[in-house]
Amino acid sequence: MQAQPPKFNIIIVGQNNRLQYEAVLFAASLRYSSPNFQGRLFVAVPQPGPRWHHDPSIQNPDVLKALKQLDAEILPFESQVFGESYPYGNKIEALSALPEGEPFVFFDTDTLITGELTDVPFDFDRPGASLKVEGSWPKPTLYGPSYEGIWSALYRRFGLDLESSLDTDQPEDYWRRYLYFNAGYFFYKCPRLFGERFLEYARVIRDENIPELTGQNLDPWLDQAALPLVIHSFGGGRDALPPGLLDGSVSCHYRLFPLLYARENDQVVDVLETVAAPNKIKKVLKNYDPMKRLVIQGKGSKIRDMFDRNNLPQREQVIRKAIKAKGLWLR
Repeated sequence: MQAQPPKFNIIIVGQNNRLQYEAVLFAASLRYSSPNFQGRLFVAVPQPGPRWHHDPSIQNPDVLKALKQLDAEILPFESQVFGESYPYGNKIEALSALPEGEPFVFFDTDTLITGELTDVPFDFDRPGASLKVEGSWPKPTLYGPSYEGIWSALYRRFGLDLESSLDTDQPEDYWRRYLYFNAGYFFYKCPRLFGERFLEYARVIRDENIPELTGQNLDPWLDQAALPLVIHSFGGGRDALPPGLLDGSVSCHYRLFPLLYARENDQVVDVLETVAAPNKIKKVLKNYDPMKRLVIQGKGSKIRDMFDRNNLPQREQVIRKAIKAKGLWLR
């Protein structure tokens, strides 16, 4: 008899901007592509407070109604540390509001679920995160320190063993040798444990004067500087999931709709356009211009026709420039 996959919750962040429309689309794609998912879907929403100039919470009644119809639960949380000064910190602070001791998967809201999520063999005792990543941080300066020097200082500061985190198949002082993730998804057995450590490490990296970090840009990279350390501290790593599932056949972190139409495969576009089609979803999404024009009015197909998915330009900047020249760069 086959063992039942572990039950887990999903969390995304929504607020009173484009994220609320992406949240509806994420929820619709989850219900469409993963009918076997039995956990709870939380849309974590920052609440007004001193760290926000304006009310960041979702107030649009049509958005709230659509999320409820998709069986998504609004999860309010307070911004104690980050807020408007570093909105990426929402994904860190929101974890404290999740049910303690229940396994979770966090996804960036600009993600589509494109396959059965319960087929992914999560081991929630060993955390992992997205490996769809480029060498965006750190950026060693001319006079040093090197990658080795920067990462060594961070591992040392938190009492972690750098050697056991290295991919020794990669060359000395090449960025891929060091544990590095995109924070587009991550998972663990308890959101409180993970969230508390994530917050602690991020605050130390931001606030302490660690000499090796002089000249390093932490906005927007703070979450991705702290995440590998958190995952390593809990015994996770780059091999936590088989390749090709998340950021593959089961999920797509598209980031921006013009890039989705330019780069992603036909399955992703089919899921996007299928889940956006019902009137109750369409009437909500059309309030966000990129979705209205590219998805609902079909202009995304013009972007799609511009590129050969099997021979895309190496640099994203080239793709962006070509789309802008056609007046279809909408974000």
